[in-house]
Amino acid sequence: MAKMTKSQMLQVLAEKSGLPKKQVTALLDAMVELAYKEVKTSGQFVVPGIGKLVKVHRAARMGRNPATGEQIQIPAKTVVKFRVAKAAKEAVL
Repeated sequence: MAKMTKSQMLQVLAEKSGLPKKQVTALLDAMVELAYKEVKTSGQFVVPGIGKLVKVHRAARMGRNPATGEQIQIPAKTVVKFRVAKAAKEAVL
């Protein structure tokens, strides 16, 4: 099954909303920019009905080099995760 490209998604959204493709593109770009800003400042960004981006602190841990088998220390870091909304899971599965 082929994935939908960004261009195809913008075309479908433009057709369904009746807006020009240029405005839909600007709206999507503004939403992405807002999502990045909100996750950076408040730690999460919710897309209703789809899910949310969440900033999570990952603790330091011991890992293993797969090539040599040697144990290595993996430092603590902050990562961004996407949590799928319950409604999206139920609609898809």
